[in-house]
Amino acid sequence: MNTVELPRVARVRQRFAGEHILDVRGAVDAAMAGSDVARRLRPGARIAITVGSRGISQLPALVGAAVDALRHLGARPFIVPAMGSHGGATVEGQREVLEGYGVCQATVGAPVLATMDVVEIGHTARGVPVYIDRHAWEADGVLVLGRVKAHTAFKAPIESGLCKMLSVGLGKQRGAETMHAAGLAQTIPEAAAVALGTGKVILGLAVVENAADDPFCIVAVPPDQFHATDAALLKLSNSLLPRIPFQQLDVLVVDWIGKNISGSGMDPNVIGMWRRLGGERRPDYRRIVVRDVTPESHGNATGIGWADFTTRRLVEAIDYGAMYMNCLTANAPDIARIPMTMASDREAIEAAIKTSGATGEIRLVRAHSTLRLEELYVSEALLPVVEGNEAMEVLAPPALLAFDAEGRLGPAFVIK
Repeated sequence: MNTVELPRVARVRQRFAGEHILDVRGAVDAAMAGSDVARRLRPGARIAITVGSRGISQLPALVGAAVDALRHLGARPFIVPAMGSHGGATVEGQREVLEGYGVCQATVGAPVLATMDVVEIGHTARGVPVYIDRHAWEADGVLVLGRVKAHTAFKAPIESGLCKMLSVGLGKQRGAETMHAAGLAQTIPEAAAVALGTGKVILGLAVVENAADDPFCIVAVPPDQFHATDAALLKLSNSLLPRIPFQQLDVLVVDWIGKNISGSGMDPNVIGMWRRLGGERRPDYRRIVVRDVTPESHGNATGIGWADFTTRRLVEAIDYGAMYMNCLTANAPDIARIPMTMASDREAIEAAIKTSGATGEIRLVRAHSTLRLEELYVSEALLPVVEGNEAMEVLAPPALLAFDAEGRLGPAFVIK
């Protein structure tokens, strides 16, 4: 690959709508105070609060505020991991995921009760069994806390949100596997209706984040409004979703994949849903390079299968047990496939350029992840698009891609 010419890149910024909630705890207090949750509580009631495996912004503050609000109403709250098979489908792994996000008794003021045991609570009209975490089922009530956003595996009126947390997340490994096998798009709302019909759920706290990964709105949702609220907030979330502002690239370099970034490691809503569902190649990124997996993922490199090239550094960091369990549960073995593995970042990028089929100047973008897209490095061939976009600005002029002596790419992103 000595003949591969690396492009010069400029550091650029996208300006997204910056409106967000400054006082998260105050927003949770206001949302719960405006709800009718108090009438569903008896003094001393044990209430399970769901916490998933996604990297929700200010998660400890969100959970801590919910704990305090319930305790103020006379309840005894505790935390349950609601993350399906994540964390390697083990009690220890799921605790570790929460602790990695700063959620433990010391930070949120309530104990974490983790189990992989479930209770079968009913069946959907199509005969699909519905499961719920044993600790949650044995509680006097459940408060479902979750983020509403587009799912990475399907398109439907209800995707990721309160209904998914209730049916897939609280179903642990057994429930998640059952939901995936039956078809998420149809089964999530059906299974959530079964769980809601038990009367166990007392409230939902739905979070929508803006393009900068900051909380945009926090809504208290009564049980009979889960489905309607999920659908309405999904439309809002989609309108705020950050995207790469180019429809065609020769090479996309993604610094980080991980479970705290997307349930699929990389969000196909950003890199192209056709990679998962087929159909029109839009956007069309011919080659994708992934460089590292986030520490918060604990070696679960789900989503690496969508890359064309990766690094030996990333592959050596994989926990295959955690990744395989996740992908088997999701019935998605393809996203655990290991792409061509190169010794260094430089070799991976050179191989991507060489095989991209580019006939002119290389159209290359480097991104922190599919979640953090405020700043990008873009090749000179893309600068006319940047200059014609009022929502973008050049922060640093074009320069050669910088590698250290071992071929590792730098400098690191500065994300404010």
